[in-house]
Amino acid sequence: MTNPVNRTILLLDIERYSDRDDVEQAYLRRMLYDIADQTLDAAGIDSGRRQRADRGDSVMELIDANAPVSVLLRTLLTEVPVQLRKTNRMAASSAQIRLRAVLATGYVAIDAHEGWVGTDLNHACRLLDATLLRDALRERPDDFALCVSDSVHQGIVRHGHPGIRPEDFSHITPQSKNGLLSAWLYGPVPSAGPEQEGSGGTPKSTAVPDSDAGPAAAAPAQPRTPTSTQIMGDQYGIAGGTNHGDLNISLDRQPRKDQR
Repeated sequence: MTNPVNRTILLLDIERYSDRDDVEQAYLRRMLYDIADQTLDAAGIDSGRRQRADRGDSVMELIDANAPVSVLLRTLLTEVPVQLRKTNRMAASSAQIRLRAVLATGYVAIDAHEGWVGTDLNHACRLLDATLLRDALRERPDDFALCVSDSVHQGIVRHGHPGIRPEDFSHITPQSKNGLLSAWLYGPVPSAGPEQEGSGGTPKSTAVPDSDAGPAAAAPAQPRTPTSTQIMGDQYGIAGGTNHGDLNISLDRQPRKDQR
């Protein structure tokens, strides 16, 4: 295995790729490659300054650490939505391409089998797969959802370089199988919904945007009456199902009429 080297990590993934047939998948892969190449070229990063790994419905790019991350981030924010809009205008509804993206930095080594190894890369991949980022894409009108790692936010975003507005990024802590992650989502945080569970009963995402206001105030207690029992919160069934919200079991009895 080679010694770990510092690289910029860019991941791009196609939404709902496995729902398409073979012809549509082949088309989407061509569009993914075209969008990735055009975006990196626009950022001044030619093929000699990057390595690509193909993952079927996604691509992973390791980029020379000397390539300006601020230029790449600004290009992602402007060029990818333009390319997606141009591509989707000419595509059938079944061949629309929508992308999730993660931009990170860190150390990556390449093993004897040309595999990429590194904790920073693993973190970026888990961000790409986070339910919160998937939910954000579903709410994006421009077909593109992007989050950046803490290192990119610390080194680039928070300084407000031209074309990059720190106030457009929200700190998020999506859940993964290895615990909470930390990243910064570009654009609105998706609206809250019921907690979803993955395999083994592990929540896919319990993420909410950070706030300086502290913990949210507790919800007011619900009134009770002597003839009603109320069970608050989530109810977990034997089969692993979840009933969210309030479960009210009424014990009221209808008055009986005297039978004469």
